[in-house]
Amino acid sequence: MSDLITADLIRLDADLGSEKHDVIRALARIVGEAGRADDPDQLAEDAITREGTAPTGLPGGIAIPHCRTAGVAEPTLAFARLQPRVEFGAKDGPADLAFLIAAPAGGDATHLQLLTKLARSLVKRDFVDSLRGASSAQEVVDLVMAAVGDQPAAAVAPGAAAGPAPSGGRSLVAVTACPTGIAHTYMAAEALEAAAARAGVPISVETQGSAGSKPLAPATIAAASAVIFAVDVGVRDRGRFAGKPVVSSGVKRPIDDGDAMIAEALRYADDPNAPRVEGSAASGSTQTGAAETWGGRTRRVLMTGVSYMIPFVAAGGLLIALGFLFGGDEIVNSYGKIAVDNTFLNLPDPTALALPHALFHSGFFAYLGALFFIFGKTAFMFFVPALAGYIAYAIADRPGIAPGFIMGGLATNIFAVTDGATANPTSLPATGFLGAIVGGVLAGLVAHWIASWTVPAWARGLMPVLVIPLLTTIIVGLVMIVVLGKPIGKLIDSLNSGLTNMSGSNAVLLGVVLGLMMAFDMGGPLNKVAYSFAAAGVGAAASAAADDPRLQIMAAVMLAGMVPPIALALATVVRPALFSLPERENGKAGWALGASFITEGAIPFAAADPLRVIPSIMLGSAVTGALSEALNVSVRAPHGGIFVLFAVHNIAGYFIALIAGVLVGAAAVIAAKTVWPVNTDVATV
Repeated sequence: MSDLITADLIRLDADLGSEKHDVIRALARIVGEAGRADDPDQLAEDAITREGTAPTGLPGGIAIPHCRTAGVAEPTLAFARLQPRVEFGAKDGPADLAFLIAAPAGGDATHLQLLTKLARSLVKRDFVDSLRGASSAQEVVDLVMAAVGDQPAAAVAPGAAAGPAPSGGRSLVAVTACPTGIAHTYMAAEALEAAAARAGVPISVETQGSAGSKPLAPATIAAASAVIFAVDVGVRDRGRFAGKPVVSSGVKRPIDDGDAMIAEALRYADDPNAPRVEGSAASGSTQTGAAETWGGRTRRVLMTGVSYMIPFVAAGGLLIALGFLFGGDEIVNSYGKIAVDNTFLNLPDPTALALPHALFHSGFFAYLGALFFIFGKTAFMFFVPALAGYIAYAIADRPGIAPGFIMGGLATNIFAVTDGATANPTSLPATGFLGAIVGGVLAGLVAHWIASWTVPAWARGLMPVLVIPLLTTIIVGLVMIVVLGKPIGKLIDSLNSGLTNMSGSNAVLLGVVLGLMMAFDMGGPLNKVAYSFAAAGVGAAASAAADDPRLQIMAAVMLAGMVPPIALALATVVRPALFSLPERENGKAGWALGASFITEGAIPFAAADPLRVIPSIMLGSAVTGALSEALNVSVRAPHGGIFVLFAVHNIAGYFIALIAGVLVGAAAVIAAKTVWPVNTDVATV
């Protein structure tokens, strides 16, 4: 790594522009002039694209734009001491120190490794002051290489894997983790280590970040007097710390107030009534929480479930969209027959299977469409159980996963339980993603409660693998089916009846109501009532005229269902600082999910921030539903979004209604998050 940074990659007291994109482009040109970039313009664009996902400004006047790019062939670090300062999105003001980290596109996670090393150094006042005071480029090279050249990339605090602290002495352990696991995870670790050193107490920190995590040794945890959790997501294997006095906070608190956290942990270590990590009764304490607000705890639990759920939603939704693109919307009627009867060597006949909109009328694409549709629908079968399962995991650790998944399965009736009737069978009521959140929380709480029981030594090994999952599933399953299922089923029946009575002269009002229902629970019971109501009308009006009210209802439902993911995707682009990095990443998929009429693409946003997000997208969908009815838009296809424009009557009205609702929804969610501010940690890297 001797040539990671050289003197010709450094500019001191340079005016590189007044805006961060100008600075990034100037740094990319510097890399090119040094002969380290094959394509400086590509490097700049890739770094700017990365900057768009999350600001890279850090506290203390520092910025670390970075990217993996085809513009460089080897890892490169450029540095500028800016004059004047430039805004990079940090809360405490503009930056005067900027690093550009470029890693080759085909390489490993070198740029993440560099970020972790730099992050640990950037909380050290002497390092930052030295950069500001450097009189030559070579002096900066020496400082940076000393910071990143020797320290292991996934460094764990000194003593993290060591044995117990000296007999009679107090020691602390800590876990730091942020949603992206890059900068703040390691800056928090470094800040805690520095504060502990000032307090004269040993500390071992486990960084659960993108550069890897080296778990704390069991002996180190056992010897610790207290534990600090500085996290914005769930702690992996939280049960290892069961019974320890605990201080909890977001990942940014140690950076701002590490000394106070160390003092608080030491005070808790001497307090028999201090909050403790759940799972042990050894201390006799009845407290199982931590010095964490209920709002912060709720957000952490929901974000843990959402972060594990996102891949199911994104992958499943895009696969379904590809299925429609390749096979046409009619693929929903023949995907099973195609998958069973055909292969790549025995392609289906689109004409015989009534697939007039298969891409290029090709049997090959019809077959791909069927398979992709199956892949996507299978992924969608698991995303609600994953949400519930990992919400329970965030509350009760591993014992909560199995009952949480089961509650999510019940919420979607994944087993397709019916009364067995051959004609018009009645299904077990499904409660959708809202039911999954309730079921996941209940499963976590009950599993946590059962884990606190005092049991004989011989039974302890059975608790997490048998007793806790079994009893939790029985208790919460009964609540989900017996208490919640039938009332929601009756509500759904009433809603169906009410919708039928509203059609006709009250079409615009019906559009408003359908829009509200489509956005309220995004794939849940109300959404499904509205969709089922519309789809049933399309089935009965297959050969009706374009102005048939049943086809207009289908258009209102489809358009209203497209609004939430697209509106939220737009909001993440317009005001990215209002959203967490996982939300911004999910926003990228939201464009395609919304365009495909997959309302579930909005669920990660709603689960993480329901009070701001759900009313906002309901407003947008209501506007779209009303405009769709007012403009007499109709559609003959029950699904597909923009991929079934061939089945749309009044395409101009279709897009007017959609765009209006998207703009209203995006504006509403931005206003809500601005007027009623979100957690200040969400916009950090």
